[in-house]
Amino acid sequence: MKSIKIFAWLALVLVLAGCSLAQTPAPVEAVAPDAGSEVRGGWETLTPLMDEQGAVTVEITPLNLERPGATLDFQVSLETHSVELSMDLALLTTLTTDTGRTVAALAWDAPLGGHHVSGTLSFPAEADGTSVLDGAGTITLRLVEVDAAERVFIWER
Repeated sequence: MKSIKIFAWLALVLVLAGCSLAQTPAPVEAVAPDAGSEVRGGWETLTPLMDEQGAVTVEITPLNLERPGATLDFQVSLETHSVELSMDLALLTTLTTDTGRTVAALAWDAPLGGHHVSGTLSFPAEADGTSVLDGAGTITLRLVEVDAAERVFIWER
């Protein structure tokens, strides 16, 4: 009986250790959950930003702001130990510039479900025949209803 208890204890320790090994790199700047939901980073350095509100940690990294193609793309990682991550982020995210342009996401290329999800969130690079980034010094991504009312990620040129 004693060996069964030891085996069960070791199995639990291994499971918990496995979850803690999947750590993400430290963000350049982050805010504590009770300090608000806005995080900022550099545009030209493609700074990853992290928001840790609620039970879900969201990390977003711009992929091609300096050289956009047909889309403006962002690498998004979601991590949790208690919430099912089956939402379509394309339906929950907008991109706004300081010039007043706002575009909805086009696609969320990631598996749906699980507790560790990573993928690419894409926005149109053009709206009304002009570049979304024309004259922009700041872009803001707003992500709603991912275990928090709103998360705001801001990159400045």
